[in-house]
Amino acid sequence: MSAGLNWDDLRFFLAVAEAGSLSAASSVLKVNTTTVLRRVASLEDSLGARLFDRSRSGYRLTPRGERLLAQLAPVDQRLSALTRDFVADENEADAVVRVMAGEAVASAMLAPRLPGFRDEHPELHLEIVAEPSLTGPAPSAGAPGGSMKDIDVAIRFARPTQGNVIVRKIGDMAYGLYASRAYTAVRGVPREPGRLEGHQVIGFAVSESPLGPVWWMSRAEQGASVVIRSNAVGVRAEAARQGLGLAALPCIVGDRDPMLVRVGEPEDVGALELWLVTHNDTAHVGRVRDAMDFVVACAKEARSALMGEGAVAGEPAGAGANDDQAAVTAAE
Repeated sequence: MSAGLNWDDLRFFLAVAEAGSLSAASSVLKVNTTTVLRRVASLEDSLGARLFDRSRSGYRLTPRGERLLAQLAPVDQRLSALTRDFVADENEADAVVRVMAGEAVASAMLAPRLPGFRDEHPELHLEIVAEPSLTGPAPSAGAPGGSMKDIDVAIRFARPTQGNVIVRKIGDMAYGLYASRAYTAVRGVPREPGRLEGHQVIGFAVSESPLGPVWWMSRAEQGASVVIRSNAVGVRAEAARQGLGLAALPCIVGDRDPMLVRVGEPEDVGALELWLVTHNDTAHVGRVRDAMDFVVACAKEARSALMGEGAVAGEPAGAGANDDQAAVTAAE
């Protein structure tokens, strides 16, 4: 490493590369966005190279940034593995397991089943890190396993293709199109799927994405009036409740909300895959295995709700949803 380089600057660079935005990186590092921006700028000045392209959709690595990440990633992995080796003692009196998931998965799929987990494993302290973004945690293009350094188990919406991680598909999470009854009483419902002209829309904050629901909405909203955008499921759901417009939401969220009506079906809007990800070097640890088993069980029990089965378009959300009555096997 050059004497002119600061390891802290490199740490901030890794966080932005993995998270894809200043705000997400600041949340991981527990600092404000100004500090992250200053650190990244300091590193770019030291190297005399631009490392990120800035856009509305976030921070994307430049070719020079990708080269730097490729050099740093193995070092970062080794340091993270060393840390995990020292804290992975499953006989610790106060064992902590950290699970990362998207906001909707954490609140609607995992949280309702926490009492049972607590009863079975009173010795474990479960920490659920809920990502408010529309996609939840997903690996960036060059990041090995995504932002997994301080996380034992993660549920991602894209399959990691790099890094020393174990992955398993545990199901899918369907999206539907939702609105309040007050909104549909005034403006009606879309006449055909994917054509929202003349309607008000609550859009995603990121319009360019390979993820199905985001791709669908970016095209369906053409000709519509986009009144607000947000990367948070909770914000879009509340905006829909307040009658601001049509919102694409996970069915497990929208179908349970008595203030919302489903006006667009999952087969039109699309779904996200659910991938269970954990570190290969700690997957054998008892507390991590317990957390993985918990997540898999939650996905199985919630499969019907995740897929939006039972709800009928045009009826109040929750009226016909078969919440989680049958424990069925999730997709492998």
